[in-house]
Amino acid sequence: MTLQRTKEILSDLIAFETVSADSNLEIIRYLTDFLTALGARCVQTQDATGTKANVFASLGPEMDGGIVLSGHTDVVPVADQDWTSDPFQMVERDGKLYGRGTCDMKGFIAATLAFAETLDTKQLTQPLHFSFTYDEETGCLGARNLVDDLSERCIVPDIAIIGEPTEMRVIEGHKGCYEYTTSFIGLEGHSSAPDDGVNAAEYAARYIGKLLELRQVLKSRAPSGSPFEPPWTTVNIGRISGGVAHNVIASKAEVAWEMRPVQSSDADLVKRTLSDYVKRTLLPEMQAVHSAANITQQAVAEVAGLEPMDKNAARDLVAELTGANGTGVVSFATEAGLFQQLGVQAIVCGPGSITQAHKADEYVEIEQLDLCCRMLDRLGCRITA
Repeated sequence: MTLQRTKEILSDLIAFETVSADSNLEIIRYLTDFLTALGARCVQTQDATGTKANVFASLGPEMDGGIVLSGHTDVVPVADQDWTSDPFQMVERDGKLYGRGTCDMKGFIAATLAFAETLDTKQLTQPLHFSFTYDEETGCLGARNLVDDLSERCIVPDIAIIGEPTEMRVIEGHKGCYEYTTSFIGLEGHSSAPDDGVNAAEYAARYIGKLLELRQVLKSRAPSGSPFEPPWTTVNIGRISGGVAHNVIASKAEVAWEMRPVQSSDADLVKRTLSDYVKRTLLPEMQAVHSAANITQQAVAEVAGLEPMDKNAARDLVAELTGANGTGVVSFATEAGLFQQLGVQAIVCGPGSITQAHKADEYVEIEQLDLCCRMLDRLGCRITA
């Protein structure tokens, strides 16, 4: 019964075209109304534009602690993908449910709502929270807003279960994801007189060279016994742009890059080293020729990693609920690290495979949804009198 209800709710959720670039207010209204009807205490937090929102809902006693079931409402674009059916209309075929977000990660959200309907909330022995966010796909922006709000309201749950697709495996760790765009402003001029200008493209190249030096340093800092592959913090140069012609000194350049830290100290090292290099070497050279030359950096995303912990009640609980006899780590980032920074013990476990996410004809296997529903049903037995 819970599985059938999950499929019905998932069909509703898929119909909301919540691509990250667009508003998610309609789906947040749906989720808020759904949970309010069950007696939940709901609080929404909006972004600066007022077009995006999170909802944090609570059932059961008003007390400290409790368990959070967490998911993001946004999905990646479908443009230029070759779908065989409408991506925003769920289709069932051959034991699979197709549609944008079925796997990543509206399937989990639907299962949590169907689960909530089965509960006698008066019998809950601890709070059960639901966290549904915006803009996870573009840097976990909504979750950062939500975690800040929870901190201000002194709400720190005990456990968070983030339902990203893991094939219902218990994931206790993942790397962080820090994304930046570094911009260089120089002084244009004729290429025959290079000393009269400030070549932004050349300074961007030197900045990239420092990043590549750091890449080698980071390899030597891999923690002993690191479970990740590769075991060290990685650096990637994603995009380089600048200049207008062969014979013009480039006045502007831009470097888009990222790092995926295995430990927060690595991120601190990279940021500190680059900042010192810019302030002590690159900028003085640039501004000696042109006082208005500058280097600026935009942090697109700074998503904390989920660091494996010796003591993790979330891991132990979900391993018991799923019958798992082991845990793992993954390379993709989630909102779990943000909950961990708040002081919540967090794990990642949800239906579907990440290999199906972000592709045309995205799907979740019905068997995976059933396993998720069964896990949540067992959770219900644990938290009701």
